Amino acid sequence: MITSEGFHSIGVMWRITASQDDSLAAACEVAHARLEELDAAASRFRHDSEVTRLAAMAAPAGRTTITAPVSPLLLTLLRDALWAAEATGGLVDPTLGQAMALAGYDTDLAVVQARDTQTPPATAVAHRAPQIPTSPSSLHDLVIDPMAGTVTIAAGTVLDLGATAKAAMADRIAGELAARWPGGFLVDLGGDIAVAGPPPAGGWVISTPETADGEDRLCITTQGVATSGTDRRRWLVDSEERHHLLDPRTGRAIRHTWRQVTCVGASALQANAASTAACVLSEAAVEWLSSRGIPARLVADDGTVTYTPRWPRTADQAAS
Repeated sequence: MITSEGFHSIGVMWRITASQDDSLAAACEVAHARLEELDAAASRFRHDSEVTRLAAMAAPAGRTTITAPVSPLLLTLLRDALWAAEATGGLVDPTLGQAMALAGYDTDLAVVQARDTQTPPATAVAHRAPQIPTSPSSLHDLVIDPMAGTVTIAAGTVLDLGATAKAAMADRIAGELAARWPGGFLVDLGGDIAVAGPPPAGGWVISTPETADGEDRLCITTQGVATSGTDRRRWLVDSEERHHLLDPRTGRAIRHTWRQVTCVGASALQANAASTAACVLSEAAVEWLSSRGIPARLVADDGTVTYTPRWPRTADQAAS
């Protein structure tokens, strides 16, 4: 019997679904523990997180970078982020935390959205060393050394791993649950979906976010699915609407992009990298995704839906 439980953690809704109901409670306990570990390592909203401590470290005299030991978890998350950056040609960039905070996204999204009006706080993540020139990205300085367990990074860089860390953790949690208990598991982190273990009969059925034209229903057995877009993570700064999708080339929010992009990949991490890159690319996304054989569904601001050739279309869609 398929059972499911949802809960709120690290600023988004999670849902754990198990194909056998007797393992769901224990699976949720594991998920909670892993999310606490993720928050302690990668939250830029916590003063005691690893990424916050890294941002506060000053560079040695005469240098602009710091090298510091990090936990195995953060090292793995940085490896995932660097993979996504390389796979997308820098369109997914983990070094934009400072730009994100200055845009007003300096704490939990619910708090940001609840503010009546905002001025980007002058103290928001004010860790950047004065000798480091302000630039939208310091990706070229980010290097990990798995053997030494260290990261080298431009001093003052505020890491923002939101585009990859949650998806990668969804993959890891799903894999761990399937290794510990019989049956299959689906882990949904705010639209980043990972599965592991034997799927239920007919596969896992997933509905895309609904639009004016309805929704699509996908059936997956081993793939990951991710949705990115600007329809939910929005807030006001001095009466100007802003969102969380930044262009690494400018450090500013993308002016014209998709309301939703849903991609299918070999993992949630791969799907998330593709959907995030597609949002940054705006109108060029369809060709970029199609040339890489990535199944995708893109929803414009007016509700128009565009599909890449490999998207698993329903019979009704194929006839239209």
